[in-house]
Amino acid sequence: MNEIASAVPQLAPATSMGAVTLLVGDLDAMTAYYRDVVTLQVLHAEGDTVTLGRAGRPLVILTHEPALRHAVPGSAGLFHTAILFESQAALAAALYSVAQHAPQTFTGSADHLVSQAFYFTDPEGNGIELYWDRDRTEWSWTHGQVEMATLYLDPNAFLREHLTATAADTASAGSVSADAASIGHVHLSVGDVATARAFYVDRLGFDATAELGGQALFVSAGGYHHHMAMNVWNSRGAGPRMPSLGLGRIDLLLPDADALGALGERLRHYGTAVRDDGRTLSFDDPWANALHATVA
Repeated sequence: MNEIASAVPQLAPATSMGAVTLLVGDLDAMTAYYRDVVTLQVLHAEGDTVTLGRAGRPLVILTHEPALRHAVPGSAGLFHTAILFESQAALAAALYSVAQHAPQTFTGSADHLVSQAFYFTDPEGNGIELYWDRDRTEWSWTHGQVEMATLYLDPNAFLREHLTATAADTASAGSVSADAASIGHVHLSVGDVATARAFYVDRLGFDATAELGGQALFVSAGGYHHHMAMNVWNSRGAGPRMPSLGLGRIDLLLPDADALGALGERLRHYGTAVRDDGRTLSFDDPWANALHATVA
């Protein structure tokens, strides 16, 4: 294994997450939620697809698939899409918007030591995390594993401390913020953690940063706390997904063509079927979650 790993490099340290594509049954309602509630901007809308994001960066792509139905309970798929804000003030503004326009979609909050996070469920059942990272100098690592926890975080206290009057007025008026944001990580529901590790660490080339027994695995590139995670909390034993509403695709952004080529070489080395159009590598994980890798 060591010989193979040295011959085929891990993911480039500058790898990051791109947009998440969701297959949706009600395009208008879902667009309204991500625009008016989550406070993303509509960057492009054409036909059955709407791209939303911040500061020109696509974050969530909605594709209308009215013939599809929701997946059955216990299926693999999306656990949540996590949108990373650059400041606590920007996060507070988005949190306040949800509180104003769709408070029933709030499902919880937590201080994870590396971050502060708030959780929601969109109108079609897709999980969302809105969060802010503490500076990397404040993260604690032990033997290559980052220390994370789930501590109580009072959303009202967070708003009192970080919400500005201008942001509150903007959210109340239904205006969209121009502050930048990014997809910080994507969390999946999978059938088992061992298979997830074999694919996302051994084949795809992420580094494992934390593991909760056989329940959850966190992986990243370049020393981030996690770019992706996989858990079995609602999906233990799940097999490959059938076509359904929900997760359509996860995009990975690599820093350059050499990094993309190395990823393609690694995946082929391990026998993963890869579709390569010269600019994008397309492949599926063991649960038929689609991933696209391209140069940022």
